[in-house]
Amino acid sequence: MLRGGKSLKKLPIEKLFSLFNDTAEILQEELQCTYLEALAETGENIFQQQIMQTEVSEITKKRLEKKYSDVQLPAYKSDDIRRAYQFAILKGMKDNVQANHQMTPDTIGYFISYLIGKFTDGKTDISILDPAVGTGNLLFSILNRKEQDVRLEAYGVDVDDLLLKLGYIGANLQMQTVEFFNQDALKPLFIDPVDVVVCDLPVGYYPDDANAASYSLRKEEGHSYAHHLFIEQSINHTKPGGYLFFLIPNDLFESEEAPKLHEYLKDTAYIQAVLQLPLTMFASGQAAKSILVLQKKKPGIKPPKEVLLAAFPKLSNKEAMDRILMKMEKWFDENK
Repeated sequence: MLRGGKSLKKLPIEKLFSLFNDTAEILQEELQCTYLEALAETGENIFQQQIMQTEVSEITKKRLEKKYSDVQLPAYKSDDIRRAYQFAILKGMKDNVQANHQMTPDTIGYFISYLIGKFTDGKTDISILDPAVGTGNLLFSILNRKEQDVRLEAYGVDVDDLLLKLGYIGANLQMQTVEFFNQDALKPLFIDPVDVVVCDLPVGYYPDDANAASYSLRKEEGHSYAHHLFIEQSINHTKPGGYLFFLIPNDLFESEEAPKLHEYLKDTAYIQAVLQLPLTMFASGQAAKSILVLQKKKPGIKPPKEVLLAAFPKLSNKEAMDRILMKMEKWFDENK
């Protein structure tokens, strides 16, 4: 929880977290469901401004109404709502969610938001897809930081129905328009190609060998790498000349399937940047990730003179961070 100096007054994020958490716990007990399911229910109540669960008792209804009346959502910034809701989701995820469903940290969302702004500079209408959207935290951190004159048309896909429900309720609470699809993102998508793809790649093996057979990056024997197939599917769903921003494991280009991935990328896209994130952001060196930026090939578009390569220092090292950001600004001046 966040504490604000010596003041007894709660910070906006803390007050909102208390609202989400306290009412979710009440509903969890009343409905005999998981915390995350209860969080989705309370989020729906807050958005609809009424209690949607007909099975709750009158006493519980009054307790909930009292707590809901204490907070007026329109008074809060979208990003404060996102962060408070994120803290509540993280609390619920501790016990219930697989490792590859962990939420993308805020700082990474801010980096990617900055990069999208730089690579799409001058465009005012942008369509954006996250094919592994989960609860939407990465997508929302981008939508909440967009420039005023930019219109983003957003799409999210996820196979997990509870995470997706938490995502669309989060979109409603933050007043963000997102079209969500509950399906396996590696099966045919009913979404037109987009200007931008963002994805925290789900790392692991893809169990559906029959479906994987239609991909160039399938493995000849055994299960294919899901993260490779997500890259291929994402490129397929990007407009020529569009950009893709992937959160990748640092060893992406070192696996036994890496040569095939290299060849595929050489044929379909230009690598624009590989930015290694600070190791301190991750639980272990094995879990460390980088941001990979690609541009889908298009007649008339040339590759950058040089790929932007950088390793971010500790975020607390302001001087080193300033040097990296200056290097990046110089790269954009010379290559974009």
